[in-house]
Formats: sequence, C-alpha cells, structure tokens
Amino acid sequence: MMVNTEALVAMTEANQNFSKVTHIVDENGLAVILKNNKPRYIVVDFEEYEAIKGIREAREKKLEMTAETLIEENMEAFLELAK
Repeated sequence: MMVNTEALVAMTEANQNFSKVTHIVDENGLAVILKNNKPRYIVVDFEEYEAIKGIREAREKKLEMTAETLIEENMEAFLELAK
C-alpha cells in the first residue's frame, strides 16, 4: 500500500498532538500512526470507516453464501467421506 509520507505520524507525536492527526486526516483522507517506525494504526474519517465497514460486511456475506452453496452442492460427497 502506497502512503503519502505527509500522512505519517509517530506514535509519540500522535499522543502529544492528536489535533495534528485529525488535520492530516482532513487533508489526506487518512493518517498512518507509526510505532517503532512501522505502520501500526490508520485513522480515517467516519464516512470512510462506514464505507470500509460496508465493503467488509458485503465480502463476509458473499463468502458465507459461497460456503453454504459449496456445502449444499457437495453434502452427499461429504457424508460419503465421513463414513
């Protein structure tokens, strides 16, 4: 994932100046908080969070439906293998 270097914030700085983190989110759409010089947290605005949450829920639902279909289509084979 490519991240704008202007969106990077050290954990110490985020703790001391969270308003800077929110400003970065407003300017760049997200802020990446580094812990021990490695990306650890992402801060996004609430609308972006809702969009991400919706995508995750749709993906989980699709996966669940696919699993159910595979089980239904192969139940006879599964039962035979279980003998």
